[in-house]
Formats: sequence, C-alpha cells, structure tokens
Amino acid sequence: MSREENKAVVRRYQDALNRNDLDMLDEVVAADIRMSDILPGFPQGIEGAKMIHQRTLTGAPDFHTTIDFMVAEGDYVVSHLTITGTQTGEFFGIPPSGRSFHFTGISVARIANGKIVEHRGVEDAVGLMRQLGAMP
Repeated sequence: MSREENKAVVRRYQDALNRNDLDMLDEVVAADIRMSDILPGFPQGIEGAKMIHQRTLTGAPDFHTTIDFMVAEGDYVVSHLTITGTQTGEFFGIPPSGRSFHFTGISVARIANGKIVEHRGVEDAVGLMRQLGAMP
C-alpha cells in the first residue's frame, strides 16, 4: 500500500474511535493486533483494544483524539495526537473529578494488507494525572 493509503487507514481508525464505532475498527484493525503498550489486565488483540476504549469512555464520555500531523514511511504511520475530554466517571481507578483534560501523544502504527497489525504509543500520562488531580 502507498503511504497515503496507510495514512487513510490510521485516519479511519481514529475516526472510528472518536465516533465509538467499534464495528468499523474490525475493518481497519487486525484481530491479532500486537500492542506493546497494552494496559495490564487487558488481552492483546482487537478485543483488548475495544475493552480499553470502552473503559476510557466510561470515565470520559467525550474523550476525543485529534491527529495534528502524520508521517508515513514504508509500512509505518506516525501520528502526533492531541487528546481532550472531561472526566465524569471513574477513569482507570481515579474517582470522578469533573475536570477537563488536554494532553498530547505519539502513535506508531504498522499497516499490513490494509489493517493496523501493530501499535505502540506514548502519551503524557503524568500531565493527564496532574490535570485529573491524581498527582501533585
């Protein structure tokens, strides 16, 4: 696939997450996706990714990711992301705070046969925890 086609796969992936369209995820994410940054207690694969997404929305129903820019090389697409939301429910063990958050991250996806087969990401988790009042 071309670089632009690979970028389009990642855009569809982010769009599906932002719309909570988990059926669309099956179209752009391999069932056996490998995620090096999977949270403890969640299984690898598309089902684990869906579980994390649902847990995220339980704590922050307006969770939204914006792709600021993308770079593609070979089978890889790197995206710089801005993530926003409001914590109205329990968020991975943090009691509801009612606070809004805004942080950035970098996502690296490897594409094969039109689907994301590997994902890793780095987010400003410390910044998020501070904004939610979970860290000084």
